[in-house]
This record gives sequence, C-alpha cells and structure tokens, in this order.
Amino acid sequence: MSKKETTTLGKLKSFAQTKQPAFLTSLNKKFSKSSWKVKLIALVLLGGLAFGAWKILAKPSQAEVTYETATAEQGTLISTISGSGTITSGNYTNVTTKTSGVVTKVYVTNGDAVTKGQKIAEVELDDYAKERQSAAWVAYLEAKESYLAAVSGKSEADITMWEARQAVVDAQEALDDLNDGGDNPATGEEYTDSERAIIPKTLDQKREAFSVAEAKYLNAGADISNASAKVAAALRDYQENSATIVAPADGEITDLALAEGIIVAASSTTSQTSGATIVSAQTVGKVNDPNGQLIATVNLTEIDIINVKANQKVTLTIDAYEDKTFTGKVMAVNTSGSVSSGVTSYPVTILLDPVSVEIYPNMAVSVEIITDIATNVITVPFSAVQTLGEQSTVQVMKNGEVTTVPVEVGISNDSQIVITSGINEGDEIVVSTINATNTEVDDESSPFGGSGFGGGGFSGGPRGF
Repeated sequence: MSKKETTTLGKLKSFAQTKQPAFLTSLNKKFSKSSWKVKLIALVLLGGLAFGAWKILAKPSQAEVTYETATAEQGTLISTISGSGTITSGNYTNVTTKTSGVVTKVYVTNGDAVTKGQKIAEVELDDYAKERQSAAWVAYLEAKESYLAAVSGKSEADITMWEARQAVVDAQEALDDLNDGGDNPATGEEYTDSERAIIPKTLDQKREAFSVAEAKYLNAGADISNASAKVAAALRDYQENSATIVAPADGEITDLALAEGIIVAASSTTSQTSGATIVSAQTVGKVNDPNGQLIATVNLTEIDIINVKANQKVTLTIDAYEDKTFTGKVMAVNTSGSVSSGVTSYPVTILLDPVSVEIYPNMAVSVEIITDIATNVITVPFSAVQTLGEQSTVQVMKNGEVTTVPVEVGISNDSQIVITSGINEGDEIVVSTINATNTEVDDESSPFGGSGFGGGGFSGGPRGF
C-alpha cells in the first residue's frame, strides 16, 4: 500500500471512530473482520445506491425550443390533382384483312407515305376466300341501292309534304267559305247538312296528314345517314375480304408484315346463337397519322373527381420518355364510376395534344390535372397553417417573438397554400417547432467525480479499500 493510500485510510478510520454513531461503530468492526469478498460486494452495492440517488436528485433536464421558419412569398400557385393510367388509343390505324391465300405483290414498304384507299398488297385467294369476297361485294351493292333509295325517298317525302300543305290550305278555304255563309262555291247550291259536318273534319284530317308527311321528310335525313353508314361498313367488309389490301387512312405505313410468297390465313369461329361462321380480321400493319391525337384514361378517387371538369389543362409524363412532358386536356369525366374490392374509382378521359414521338396503347402515364390557378397571391408552406373549426391561424415571428395570427386561406396544393388576408409578403412564418431536451450533466455533479464510477477510487480491489 502506498504512503498516500495509508494516510487516506487512517483519516477515514479516525473520522469513523469520532463521528459515527455506536451502531455504525459496531457495524464497522464487523465489516473490518469480514473477508475481502464480502467487502467487495458491499462496495458495489453502496456504489449502486449512490449512483441511483444522484440520478434522482440531479437537476432536471432543460428543454430548448427552436423554430423552423419560412418567408411568406408573393407569386403564382397552381392546384393540381394527380393520377395514373394508360394510353388507351394510339395515333394510328390498323391495316387489317380477312383474306386467306398467298401474297403475290406488295406495293409499299415500311416508312412509305400512303393515302386512304391506296393499294398495299395483292393476294391470290383460296376458294373459301373467293366466296367471302363475292358475298361481300353483293352486300356492298345492296347497301348502295338502299342508300340511293333513301336519297330518292327524301325527295318524294319533300313533294308529299308540300302536297299535304296545299291540301291543308284548300281545306281551310272551304271552312272559311262555310263560315262566311251563302252557297257552296263548289256546287253553287246551299250547303247540305253533310257538307256542314264534313268540311271542318276535313281540315283536321289534312292537318294530321301534313304532320305525317313533314315527319317523314325530316326523318329522311337520318335514313340517308344510316344508309350511308351501312355502305361504308359494307365497303370496309368488302375491302377486308378483297384480294387487294388497301390503306385504311392517310399516313405513314409501319409494322407491315407482308412479303411476296407469304401465306395469310384468316381465323374463324362459329356463332353459338345463329350457327353462322364469323371470320376475324388479322392486323398486317399500321398507318401512323402524324397529326393524330392520343387518348389516355386515368382513374380518380371520389375525393378528387368532384374537382375535375371537361377542358381542364393536363400535363402528362410517360415512363418510356422520362425526359419529356406532354400536354392535353380533360375530354370527358365518367361520373358513374366503378367499384372494385370496395374501392370506388371514376375514369377520366384525357385528350393529348399532337406529339412528335411514338406512343403506343397501354403505355403507363402519370398525369397532373390543373384544377385552379391563382396569380399574384401570398403563399406559405401548407404545414404552417393550423385550422380549428372554421378558423385558420399561422404563427408569425417578429423580433424573436412568436405571435399567433388569424388568417383567411385560398386554394392549395401538396406543399403551398394561399393566404388571402392576415399576413404580408416577407413575414417570417413558423413552419414547425422543435423541442431539444438538454440532458447533459457536468462531471462535478457526479458523486464519483470526473473519473466516474469504477474509476481510480476503487482500483486495486479489496486491497485498495
């Protein structure tokens, strides 16, 4: 044992002998006679008790409050609704055919400009395809006859309407003569009782006949349109069954999968109701329209759909073109909606502005529908506004002091909100409050001094004591 340790131990013994109570003196004597293991355990227990007392009696932690602020700015705020969906129609028209046989001639190659009706290829038809072509041609001729009959019917209905109108005029004159008194101008004799009963009813009948003739004339236009549509459908069916494959629209031919010697074969199914054979068209190419417009469909929630209306501007991004942004507008809003797995969604149809890149159906799109724009307004971060009931407030920091100010708010987006009254441009607004708890304790406040518990005071085990 060093001289310093011997001196310290002597002082402790002297103090214990002169200051401690009798029971402690007895306890000390027993402790002195104990083995070094018992002394070590006692020291550890005493140290734990001392440390616990220090933790309880130590000075309480201090909370330091700091603020995150932002400046109220004047500018433009755009309110948008986000959604995702797919391209549902591309800016192209499929080249289709129902023929079956061997390709004998191809007139165009991919990249060529074509016009509607231009020849693309010739096919040597098999027997079944020849039958379908003949039947389609007859159906086309019959549709044309029906169209011409509808046009002629309108002319006849026009003449019949005018004749019916003249009959009404004549019947009105006969009634006027009857009401004027005198003899019947047609017979030169006094009106009979039968004539007096028939003439007024004749006018009613002529008026009804005129209404029927007028309706037929007015409906004749719809009959012509219907007949014209049937002609177009019959011609399209004939072209699809024809040995000559033609372009369905103006544009640039792409994805053409035809070459001389290739066999084309149409697929067919049997109708379960009529038993008739239905031949399906196959796509052999596409005609891109550089001026064509694309359509996208997105699904919105019931919360967002109430703010979406036709003709609202839209910005779109497509995964295939990460560096490009496209524009368009809302074309239609389906307010009927649909329910899937308990979730209601409402489809919105978006018409894209003309594009200069290749965009295909089913490509994924993300959209931002612009619902409102506010210009020259004061904006603050959305999180700075606190609303209780109908009252909104913000905290304004001025000269180091925070004051709660009532405000009126306008439109908002995900990050900003418009303040219509209550604060001015340049005001420092509290966005959030940060509470930093200070738990640091000086070494001097520790009952074990700067060395801490387990330091040099207990080094050397029981011999150190």
